[in-house]
Amino acid sequence: MMKVLFLPLFQMNTGHHKVADTLIDFLHRQFPWVESKKIDFLSYCNELMEKMVSGAYLRWIRSHPASYHRVYKTFMYEESLRLEFISFEPWLPYFEGKMKKMLEQERPDLIVCTHSFPSRILQQLKRKKVLAIPVVNVYTDFFMNSIWGKRFIDYHFVPHQEAKGELIVKHGIDERRIVVTGIPVHDTFMKMPEVRRRRQPTHVLVAGGNQGLGNMTAFLRAARTSTLFRYSVLCGANKQLYHEIASWQLPHIRPLPYINSPEEMNQLYDEADAVITKPGGVTISELLHKRIPIFTIDCLPGQERINWQYLRRNGLIYHLAEPGNGERKMIRLLTDDVEKNRFFRRVSDYFAGVEKTGQEALAEVVTAMPQQRMAWRAFRP
Repeated sequence: MMKVLFLPLFQMNTGHHKVADTLIDFLHRQFPWVESKKIDFLSYCNELMEKMVSGAYLRWIRSHPASYHRVYKTFMYEESLRLEFISFEPWLPYFEGKMKKMLEQERPDLIVCTHSFPSRILQQLKRKKVLAIPVVNVYTDFFMNSIWGKRFIDYHFVPHQEAKGELIVKHGIDERRIVVTGIPVHDTFMKMPEVRRRRQPTHVLVAGGNQGLGNMTAFLRAARTSTLFRYSVLCGANKQLYHEIASWQLPHIRPLPYINSPEEMNQLYDEADAVITKPGGVTISELLHKRIPIFTIDCLPGQERINWQYLRRNGLIYHLAEPGNGERKMIRLLTDDVEKNRFFRRVSDYFAGVEKTGQEALAEVVTAMPQQRMAWRAFRP
């Protein structure tokens, strides 16, 4: 048996967990002899701490989004190379000790990080030559923040060719350790969609209600008196939004609860002519694979806003700056065959830079690991 440990962060359902679950499902189906386990590292350290940090994070991005974005951009996005070698953070020794204890207990043969924080702690252990277990970074956004460990991490699964170039030029990483995988999505979404028959666009899927973004709710309220589209609204765990939309009792706007099944989500994607969503890395990647026109109205500060900038720059999404006029802009773009073909070409150009899927890249790492490295050799005697 071989054991692969996946390390996201926080208990809330995020793209970090979704990517980990996708890769775990793949390993379970492809390699029955591989044991996979997922651990939220912050909860392992201290469950009360996880609740406090995740709660503070949610309150901050909702009540003071501008200040959160400013802090995120300054301290987590604008990279300083000294972070690769200098560890001045007073909290690092505590988390390094917790990480060593966890690895001694779990005894994995391979570690996969889908969040930057565990990667940073493992980077420090690798830098000190305390840790010998191979580590894989799987990036879940369209950029790499400065917290991710880089130089001492064994493998990098990056979202695009720009990220690969950044790791090579700025961090001196051997290109053989970097694979352009895009942001990994479940196999269900990677099947090429059937050619959609030409029809008047009528059905729009709305995702991102879980965060209760104000502009998205305002858009739906404005659409109550319109019959241009029918809407399916993924409310996630946002019961307040679900009950509000249900109370409207409108045949063209239906609320949907949280959907966990990739097959159910894939069916919704196949029924949609367009999707309105926030620029989360995993959802956007699923939609790019499905070749569905993507519209944004609002986004969370920090990671999503930086994703949004990359996606806009590369023409992979459309932005509805004025929710009140959003329907008119959507119908204009969705009925313009020339613009739709341009959009599909831009999506194809993005995927042309992808070298392997995340599943294929992970399979190569798993099968290439020499048997002697599967023994427990985490710490020096």
